[in-house]
Amino acid sequence: MKLTTFHYLGRDRFGLAEGDAVVDVSEVAGAPGDLRELLAWGDDGLAWMRRAATTHGRRLPLSDVRLRAPIPEPRKFLGLGGNYASHLDEAARAGLSRGASGQVWFNKQVSCVNGPFDAVHLPRVSGQLDYEGELGVVIGRRCRHVRAGESASVVAGYVAVNDMSVRDWQLRAPTHTLGKSFDTHGPFGPWLVTRDEIPDPHALRLRTWINGELRQDASTAEMIHRIDDMVVELSAAFTLEPGDVLSTGSPAGCGGLMTPTRYLRAGDRVRVEIESIGAIENVVIDEPAGERA
Repeated sequence: MKLTTFHYLGRDRFGLAEGDAVVDVSEVAGAPGDLRELLAWGDDGLAWMRRAATTHGRRLPLSDVRLRAPIPEPRKFLGLGGNYASHLDEAARAGLSRGASGQVWFNKQVSCVNGPFDAVHLPRVSGQLDYEGELGVVIGRRCRHVRAGESASVVAGYVAVNDMSVRDWQLRAPTHTLGKSFDTHGPFGPWLVTRDEIPDPHALRLRTWINGELRQDASTAEMIHRIDDMVVELSAAFTLEPGDVLSTGSPAGCGGLMTPTRYLRAGDRVRVEIESIGAIENVVIDEPAGERA
C-alpha cells in the first residue's frame, strides 16, 4: 500500500494512493486521527486501512489534492551521516574527515518537515544550500532493544527523502543539527510505501536531478550500515515510536563537494527518485520575509 497524507478542502486528510487517485478514509467511522496513529495500531491498522479504502473510502483525483509529508509531525527525524563509501570518498577529496567508523546520527528538528512537492527555502543567512537524496525508513511499532535480524517487524515502510543541508551551518558543530534543520529542509514522501511492497530495501536505485541534470545515481545496496544495524543501534539507546523517520544516508554527487561547488540557487528544481517508491520534487525559493520574535 501507498499510505498518504494530503490537503483537500481546507484540511489535512489521509488514505491510500492508487494510480492517479487517492482514496480518502479520514472520515470513515472509527478512523484514527492521522497516519501516525494508524501505524500505532500495528497490523490491525493496516488491515483497517485496506477494508476502509475498499468499502467506504472516497476516491479523489490526485491532481485535486496537495500531497503532504506522509507523517507531517513525526516525533523524531534522524539522519545517518557517511553511510555510502562514495560520499565519504568525495568528502575526503574535499579535505573533510571521513569521521568515525561507527554509525554517526544527527537530529533534523521536526519543524523542518516539508511536503514532497512544496517549495524549499534558500536561507537568508547562507548561500550554501545543498541536497542529499536518501532512502527514508518509517518506524511502525514502538520498540526498544530490537535484536539483530528482527528490525523488519518494526518497520512500517519507506519514503524518499531530501536531507537538505546548509553546509556552513552544518560544519559549525559535530552534531550537524543546525545545518540540517532549517525550516522546509526536510521534504519526504511522496507517500509511505509499506514494507510488504518492497522485498529488499537494499536493492533500490536512488537518483537525484538538479534542473534535469543527473547528479546522484546509486543503489541502496551500497549502504555501509544496513537498516537492521540502524534499528538495533538506535533502539539500544532510546525508544523508537510509530512514525519516526530514519534517513539512511546519501551517495556521492552533492553540490557542495564538487569542484567548483554547485550549491542550490533560487529557481532550482530538485528531484529525488527511488525505485519502487516514487519521486519528490521541490523548487528552491528565496526565504520569505517572516515573523520576527
